[in-house]
Amino acid sequence: MASIYNEINVFTGNANPKLAEEVCQYISLPLGRAEVFEFSNENIFVRINESVRQNDVFVVQSLSSPIHRSIMEMLIMIDALKRASAGRITAVLPYFAYGRTDKKDQPRVPITARLLADMITVAGANRVLTVDLHAGQIEGFFNIPVDNLTAAHILADYFYQRRLPNPVVVSPDLGNAKRARNFAELLEAPLALIEKRRMGNNDTTSVLNLIGSVEGRPAILIDDEIDTGGSIVQAAHTVLQSGATEVYAACTHGIFSSHAIERLNASPIKELIATDTVPLPEHKRIPKITQLTVARLLGECILRIHAGASVGALFTREMRIGHDS
Repeated sequence: MASIYNEINVFTGNANPKLAEEVCQYISLPLGRAEVFEFSNENIFVRINESVRQNDVFVVQSLSSPIHRSIMEMLIMIDALKRASAGRITAVLPYFAYGRTDKKDQPRVPITARLLADMITVAGANRVLTVDLHAGQIEGFFNIPVDNLTAAHILADYFYQRRLPNPVVVSPDLGNAKRARNFAELLEAPLALIEKRRMGNNDTTSVLNLIGSVEGRPAILIDDEIDTGGSIVQAAHTVLQSGATEVYAACTHGIFSSHAIERLNASPIKELIATDTVPLPEHKRIPKITQLTVARLLGECILRIHAGASVGALFTREMRIGHDS
C-alpha cells in the first residue's frame, strides 16, 4: 500500500538520541536535523532545520530522566513540526512516564497519565507509538490512534537462547499476572505469582505469599518497569527461599532510580535484562545488567505505519529478533 504522505522524517530530542539513531539505521534514513536545547533560564528552544511539509514525521523521545524536560522537548517539537506543515506527526514514546498514575486510587489525587495524553494530543500529535504501557487502559486516554508494542518477544528470545533448564516465570505482583502469563507462554514455562502489598507512597512493599512452585527450577522475574529495585530484589529473595535454584530478572523499562543499582548489584539476581527504551548511563552499567535494543521493533513499526500496513502482524507472525536474524 502506497503512503498518502511524502517522505519519512525521524527527529529526536535529548532523552534517548542513541536509540533514535539506531532506529534510523534500521530504516536506512538519516536522522532529521533539528536544534533542541535549553536556555540559561531553562526555557527550551526547538528549530527544525529541514523541510517537513506534508511528510510523515516521527518524533522519537523517551519520557525518561529528566522527565519534565523530556516531556517539554517532545511537546515543543510536535508544535514546531505542526507549524512547519508536517503531513502527519507520530509521537514515538518508547517509555511513557506517569504510567502508574492511571486511576484515582486515593482521595484528591490526579490522573496524570490522562493529563499527559491530553497534552500530547493538544500539541498536535496525530498518533502515538509506545512500548509496554504500564496499564493498557492508558491507550483509551488518547483520542488519537495508539500502537502499544511489546518487547516481550525480544526478552523471551534472549532467555530462549540462554537455554535455562526448566525455568519458571514469576510475576513479582498480582497486577502483573497477565503480562507474566503471556511471557511464560512464549517460553512454554510454568507461572508463579507473588502476592504483595504496597505500603503507602514511599516505594516500600511487603511480600505476603508465593502462589505456585519454583522448587528446583531457575526463576525468571518479569515486570514492565524496574524503578528503585526494591520489589524485584524482595521477590528474588522470596523465590530463592522457596527453593528456586537461581534467579534472573527482566523488564522492558530499566529506570534504576535512587539506590537501585547498588541494591541490584548486592542482590541475589544473577542477571537482569532490560531494553533500551530508557538509556542506561555509564555510571549505571554493572556486569549483571544486560541491555537489549528495541530499535528494530520501532523501526519496523514506523515503516508499517508509513505504508499503511498491519502493525499487529509483527507479533502474529512471531517477530522474534534472534530467530529472524
